[in-house]
Amino acid sequence: MTLTPYIDELACAAHGDCARAAPEVFTIEDIAVVTGKGSDEVILNAAQACPAGAIIATDEQTGEQIYP
Repeated sequence: MTLTPYIDELACAAHGDCARAAPEVFTIEDIAVVTGKGSDEVILNAAQACPAGAIIATDEQTGEQIYP
């Protein structure tokens, strides 16, 4: 499975935990922004690290929401 991360812009408070967990995937501007790719494990770890729950991970092939 290949995960694709999305940011819920209304939920993101730009804490930066995702960028610390996965700097190759996320950067922080006014909010978090997906700027790269990473392994499924890296994406899930970053999503779980987000205190606002603003990262949604979906299966790239099916579009099924995997997290949260």
